[in-house]
Amino acid sequence: MTSPNIKVGIVGANGYAGAEVLRLIASHPSAELSVVTSRAHFGKRVCDVFPALPSPLVFSDMNDPSLKKCDVVFVALPQTAGAALVGELIDANVRVIDLSADYRFDDVELYEKTYNVAHPRPDLASIAVYGLCEADRDKIHNARLVANPGCYVTSVLLPMLPLCKAGLVSDIIADSKSGTSGAGRKSDEAYSFCTVDENFKAYGVFTHRHAPEMSEKLGKPILFTPHLLPIKRGILSTVYFDVTDADKALNVLRTAYNNEPFVSYTDALPEISSVAYTNRCLFSARFSEKRGIVVSVIDNLLKGAAGQAVQNMNIMFGLNDTAGLPLYAPV
Repeated sequence: MTSPNIKVGIVGANGYAGAEVLRLIASHPSAELSVVTSRAHFGKRVCDVFPALPSPLVFSDMNDPSLKKCDVVFVALPQTAGAALVGELIDANVRVIDLSADYRFDDVELYEKTYNVAHPRPDLASIAVYGLCEADRDKIHNARLVANPGCYVTSVLLPMLPLCKAGLVSDIIADSKSGTSGAGRKSDEAYSFCTVDENFKAYGVFTHRHAPEMSEKLGKPILFTPHLLPIKRGILSTVYFDVTDADKALNVLRTAYNNEPFVSYTDALPEISSVAYTNRCLFSARFSEKRGIVVSVIDNLLKGAAGQAVQNMNIMFGLNDTAGLPLYAPV
C-alpha cells in the first residue's frame, strides 16, 4: 500500500516553530512541501535561507492562492495575526493546523479577554479541535481545524489531565522553565545572549496567557509561573498539587499513556537533555501524604509546537503518529 502524498503549506515558515515544521515536513515520508510563506524572506529560496534544507521552493506571501490547493496548511503566526487567514482556508475546504492560541479556547470570550482582541472568526470555535494528540485522537482524525496547544500547556496538561479527569487533585501550582526559543524569533534585549547567559528569571507572574488555557482544559484553576532558562530549547515543569489518594494517583500516571509512543512515565526524575530534539514528553511523580509533585519535560519547539503539529497531521491523515518525527535525543 502506497503512503498518501499530502500536499502541505506552511505560513510563517521563518519563525522558530514554523522553521521546525518546515524541517520536519521536508523529510516526512508521506508529505510534499508545496507552499511556504514568509514576509521576512519573500522571494528567497528555502535552501538559501536554510542551507541545511535543500528545497528550491521560493518563499511567497500569505496571500498566495496556492495555499488553497493544499491538503493541509500549518499556520505558524503570532497570536491574532493569522486568525482571519485560517478562516479563509477553512472556507476553501483546506484542513488547517494552527500553532497560535487563536482557536484553542472553547470559550471565545475568555480568548478575547486573555489576548485583548476581538476574534475575527468566532464561528469556527465550534469546529476547532484542541490538538493535544494523546487526549482526543478520534476528534483530531476527523477535524478540519486543529488548534495546536501551547508549549508550557503541553508540559503541564499531559501529566495533569489524567489526574484531573480522575478527580484526584486540587490546588494546582505549575512552576515552568523554558529555553529562550519559546519567546519566538524576535529582536528583544530581554532574550539576547548577554541577558540570558548565566542568568535565570521569572516573568509573567499572575499575567501569563497560557494560564487561562491550562485552567480551561484542566477544568480547574491553576497558579502558573514561567521562568526563562539560559538554554535554547526545552521546558521543565514542576507541578505541585493536593491529592486525595496518592497510590491511586501514581497508578493513574503510570498507566495513562501505556500505548503512546511519545509520552511516558519514568521512575527517575526526567531531564531536558533526555527529550531535547525529540517529540517526547517524559514525566515522573513523588508523593508525601496528601501532597504530590510531578516533574515533566518536553522540547518546546517539538512536542510543544512543531512536532506536535506534525503529529496532529499524521493523525488527521491516518498515518502512524511517529511518521517523520524524532523519538530519541542526541547521545
